[in-house]
Amino acid sequence: MKVLITGGAGFIGSTVATRLLQEGDVPVLLDDLSRGRAEFGDPLGDGRVLYRGDIADEALVERILTEHPDIEAVVHCAARIVVPESVADPLTYYRTNVAKPLTLVRTLLRHGVRRFLFSSTAALYEPGEDFTVTEESAPNPTNPYARSKLMLEQALADITAAEPLRVLSLRYFNPVGADPELRTGLQDPYPSHALGRLIQAHEKHEPYVLMGTDWPTRDGSTVRDYIHVWDLAEAHAAALHRFDAIVAEEGPHPVINLGTGRGTTVRELVAAFDEVTGGTLEVVEAPRREGDVIGCYTRVDKAERLLGWRAAKTLREGIADSLAWAAKRPSVLGE
Repeated sequence: MKVLITGGAGFIGSTVATRLLQEGDVPVLLDDLSRGRAEFGDPLGDGRVLYRGDIADEALVERILTEHPDIEAVVHCAARIVVPESVADPLTYYRTNVAKPLTLVRTLLRHGVRRFLFSSTAALYEPGEDFTVTEESAPNPTNPYARSKLMLEQALADITAAEPLRVLSLRYFNPVGADPELRTGLQDPYPSHALGRLIQAHEKHEPYVLMGTDWPTRDGSTVRDYIHVWDLAEAHAAALHRFDAIVAEEGPHPVINLGTGRGTTVRELVAAFDEVTGGTLEVVEAPRREGDVIGCYTRVDKAERLLGWRAAKTLREGIADSLAWAAKRPSVLGE
């Protein structure tokens, strides 16, 4: 199967491409390289093809689909994803995460591409009292990033009711780790998420700033479901190869949560990090970060039933692979 991956030179898109290559599939990448890296494209020399440009550039997408008329599906990973940035600049988030993908969909429909795998987010959920959610849990996005993802899901649902497009929305929890063979990984050297900031504090021998300690959780810090990016890539491969059967059973726009089914607080993440590094990182407490949410973790029944998939890698493996990639990243990306 030949698959177009938007945002294919980014953290998740490049890992999905690697996994699809192992399945014998052919990934064609489209990335404007605003966040993605050209090093995650053609230079890897494994058969992936990278086009540099915007998903809303209809002429470019037309050219890609003309040059690759055997593209059977799209994995849409292109998006902006930083919560504080979305609070400060919502206009960019709604334009990038909602308006541009709809232009892409229009071009896909003109060329008869009917399978659309959407990288969505679990940040749009209202967690239950025990912080678990299912695909039926009520949405309650609390920042522009999460709202933009939900808005696109809603638009796609309307489009599938009127057009032959079929959409499978995969709602991610919190990706960690890297390609286990360290071919690709998180391209940003200064990520704003908890594990990224832990690694920065560890590398610089500085205290870790724990933002938000008054949440009604078991230790006052937020709770997350940390899933290894390779497990995410495995789920994408399963979703693509079972796509037609899933929509035949579930309808034109199924939603599936991708997580581990285990909740981890930030304090527990710090403890796991100390176990992996063999050290004890100093922690300094600070107020909540604007736009942050208490968090949740998922029940995994639907993913197991429809994808035949379950996350296999542990949080400690995710931390170890993240650390290994952080050490290797400068030599790969020329930093």
